[in-house]
Amino acid sequence: MVSVNRVYEKVLALANKEQRGYITPQEFNLFADMAQMEIFEQYFYDLEQRQRGTGNQFDYADISENIQQKIYQFQITDASAGVMAEGKASLSPDVYRLGAVRVQYKGKNKVIAEEIQGHESIIFGTQTNSTTSATHIFPHYIRVGSNIQIHPHPDALVGDMVFVDYISKPQKPNWTYITVANRGSALYNPGADDHKDFSIHASEENKLVIKILQFAGVVLKDNTLLQAAASKEIMKEQQEKQ
Repeated sequence: MVSVNRVYEKVLALANKEQRGYITPQEFNLFADMAQMEIFEQYFYDLEQRQRGTGNQFDYADISENIQQKIYQFQITDASAGVMAEGKASLSPDVYRLGAVRVQYKGKNKVIAEEIQGHESIIFGTQTNSTTSATHIFPHYIRVGSNIQIHPHPDALVGDMVFVDYISKPQKPNWTYITVANRGSALYNPGADDHKDFSIHASEENKLVIKILQFAGVVLKDNTLLQAAASKEIMKEQQEKQ
C-alpha cells in the first residue's frame, strides 16, 4: 500500500506550482486513480509477456513471481455470489477478472462451472447429447454484464449457492482535505471517512508519481513537465530491466 499523502507531496514538489501551475486536490485524485489503474492493468500484460519470454528461465521466473505477488493481493477467493431468478448470480462491482465459478446445489459438493461464450449458449438445455448438455455435475455459465447465467439453474429457495474467485479492482485513492478559512488552501485530512491510500504494491510509489506528473503535464499544457516525467519513467524502466 502506498501513502496517498506522500505521493501528493512529491507530485506538488516536482510540479513546482509557482512556475508550472497548481494541481488541485480534485485533479490529483483523478490523476491518481488513472495512474493506479494504468499500473495495475500493466501487471497482466507484463506477466503474459514474461511467461512467453525466452532466455534465462530463472530470471523470467523471478520477474513473473514478483508480478504475481503484486496481483495476489487483489485475489478474492470463494466470494458468495447472490443467486437470483432464472439461474443468474450477481457479481461484485469490483470484479476486474473473473476466475473459477463454483456451484453448490443443495446436498451436494461444490462443482466447477465451465464458461461458455454467449453464442454457444444453445447447449443450455437444448441438446440431448450428455457430453455437451449442462448437468448438476458439469454446470455451465455465461457472463451477462455484471451477472453470470448458470445452467442448470441454481435455486436460492432450496439452498443452492454460487461462489466465485476473482481479481478485484484497486480501490480509488482519495487525498482528503479541509479548506482553511480566509486562506483557500487545502490541508490534508487523513481522518476523513472517505480517505483512501493507494491499493497497489508499495514498490510502485515512484511510478505513481511519474504517471501523475504525466497526466498533469497534459492538463497544464506543460511540455517541460511532460518531458521530465517521461525521462524519469524511461530511467525507471531501464533499471527494472537490468
